[in-house]
Amino acid sequence: MGGSFWLKSHNQSEQAAGIDRSPPASMLIDSAVLTLKHGGVDALRGLMGEMSRHKVYAIDEAGKEILDRSVDSLPLDQARNQLSEEKSSANVRQVAAEDGHTYLFFVPADPNRPYLGPPHPNQGPPPRDGFIFPLFPTMATLMASLIAAVMLARHFSKPIRSLRTAFEAATSGNLHMRLTPVMGNRRDELADLGRDFDRMTDQLRILMESQRRLLHDVSHEMRSPLARLQVAVGLARQQPDKMDSWIGRIERESIRIDQLVGELLTISRLEAGVMGSMEEKINVGELMNHIVADAQFESTAQKKRIVLAWEDTAIVKGQAELLHRAIENVIRNAVKHTAEGSSVEVQGKISADSKDLLLTVCDHGSGVADAELGFIFDPFFRSASSRGDLEGHGLGLAIAKRVVEAHRGTITAFNLERKGLCVQIVLPLEKGLTESSIHRPAAG
Repeated sequence: MGGSFWLKSHNQSEQAAGIDRSPPASMLIDSAVLTLKHGGVDALRGLMGEMSRHKVYAIDEAGKEILDRSVDSLPLDQARNQLSEEKSSANVRQVAAEDGHTYLFFVPADPNRPYLGPPHPNQGPPPRDGFIFPLFPTMATLMASLIAAVMLARHFSKPIRSLRTAFEAATSGNLHMRLTPVMGNRRDELADLGRDFDRMTDQLRILMESQRRLLHDVSHEMRSPLARLQVAVGLARQQPDKMDSWIGRIERESIRIDQLVGELLTISRLEAGVMGSMEEKINVGELMNHIVADAQFESTAQKKRIVLAWEDTAIVKGQAELLHRAIENVIRNAVKHTAEGSSVEVQGKISADSKDLLLTVCDHGSGVADAELGFIFDPFFRSASSRGDLEGHGLGLAIAKRVVEAHRGTITAFNLERKGLCVQIVLPLEKGLTESSIHRPAAG
């Protein structure tokens, strides 16, 4: 910037001491040349005498101006040099007149400077101003740039230091540090990075708390059957005559532990995304018929029944075995909690926009407290009405939720106005399928 200011000033000073190269000067020279050619020397003198602002000078071969005006040697030398280099120029013209003289036409940039006469042969060209470095503009520009650079560096380095501190804290296990308040009203990429960091630490904190809670729940669930196993083994040693009954007890507890471990492995695989192929085309209507038939067979002894209302053929893409297990867990949970002598209502229908399958399972039980509805899909959760139940582990609905989400669906629960709980599963439908590509469950 300082160099550009100096260059502009330098060019202006050069032009002020030299010839005028502007378009108006070229037009005046053209007029003077035409006047000389067509009107002669007298007409040229009359024209040049009437010029006030921009004055054309006509110098003959002897260095004399046509109106006997003085002229600076610098513009005269520039005009002669330019004419010798370019031969033809719009700002410098040389024309032969009828009076036998040859006139050099140009417009000085500063015609009021006194004529110094031609340079002495041994004197050389007139002195020119030496190169003067633009110190003040350059230093001023440098200082302004330095201040702006420092402010810009502080603007970027402050959030970067905060990010570094937050990452160090996260590495040490502190996931409670947040960067959004530190960023303030920033709207740049660093602020976006800070918000992403906060979301990451929130998610990590939730996952770590979930893992700790899961470990606690698993140890709690395993402790009870293992304690009963130890008691049964001790009693079998003390009462050998009742060995058969104690062995039966040991067998039941072993089965409970095996089921618990199997469900834990299933949840672990679902959360890790290890589910195998999800490209099967499943006829959910046929799948529901098999699930309801099996559940009805088991619930008859409890004087409970299952009512299935199916609207139309529904095809979804996923894994039939996993989906079978998820829906079966929901229906078995409803059968377990519905009142004796009542029914479980299972309904399937297509959404109004024909994009989703809506599957609803409702029971006639005591329902779930509103404060607990948001937790019934968590592992090992048991509502207040079922905490004395020793049959389940609280993993069935948790498995169902993860399976449904793996099939790009949603699962929710809500209480009915009458007593009872409804679980609704929404699955996206698969279209454009042929009968041969649809997975059909084997009859059981």
